[in-house]
Amino acid sequence: MKFYRNLTIKQKQIVWAWSFLALPVLFYSVIRFYPTGNAILISFQDWNLLGARTWTGLDNYVKLFSDPVFWKVFKNTFVYLLLGTPISLVVSFVIAYHLDKLRFMHGFLRLLYFLPFMTSAVAMAWVWRWFYQPVPIGLFNNFLATFGIPQINFLNSTTNALPAILAPAIWAGLGFQIIIFMAGLRAIPKSYYEAAHIDGVSSWTVLWEITIPLLKSTIVFIVVFSSIGFLRIFDHVFNMTTLNPGGPLNSTKPLVLMIYETAFSSFDMGYAAAQTVVLFVVLLIVSLLQLRLMRDR
Repeated sequence: MKFYRNLTIKQKQIVWAWSFLALPVLFYSVIRFYPTGNAILISFQDWNLLGARTWTGLDNYVKLFSDPVFWKVFKNTFVYLLLGTPISLVVSFVIAYHLDKLRFMHGFLRLLYFLPFMTSAVAMAWVWRWFYQPVPIGLFNNFLATFGIPQINFLNSTTNALPAILAPAIWAGLGFQIIIFMAGLRAIPKSYYEAAHIDGVSSWTVLWEITIPLLKSTIVFIVVFSSIGFLRIFDHVFNMTTLNPGGPLNSTKPLVLMIYETAFSSFDMGYAAAQTVVLFVVLLIVSLLQLRLMRDR
């Protein structure tokens, strides 16, 4: 206590700050930082969960970058990202923009849009899987059949399977993005719109010159948050392609699913850890690039 009494006010503030931060720092060290460091270490080893770990150096990374399946999966992961992020961003903004102007049943409609985000991803994936089934089970193909349109092979086609899985993944995240966009829209001062109305500015000009620039921080958050979600997509793919995970012919398999199968089907933890490190680096680079580009704009 004598030591504490001799401290200056600023030093006491630092002591109290670290006292409150000690528990969160310890939590993140044990739950986040240690597993991350351990995964990096395992990526240089050969381990099957039961036997002893043996050092293999860069063998897992050499195997990874010479694996054609990995590059196929890597491409799929970026297809999810490059299609899912802009589509979800535009759709959620359009809905939020018009919903913000609506007063009749505003709260109820907002709840309906947010409901998919609160629904279990597993349950949602199985419902959409039922929608995609052929006649006479699937809802979509039954609807097409009523108009004489040939049925579509959604989940067993190398062309259609990935977009078919991406659609419910986008739909599931719309509710959260809509709520965030609406919060951003409500934060814009009304005086800007009043001044634009007095000057006779068109609605389109108001949208591009006032609304979207003032939503910059909101857009940055949604883009980064959405990108991380699509790079880590797993539940929808795994549950909608249960009989052939990531199929057909690995056309829908993302990197997270490959990591899961390598670790818990092949029990090759070193190879799975190397894939995890690659995913971590990709997530870090994509997030930092997006933050930099959006800030520059």
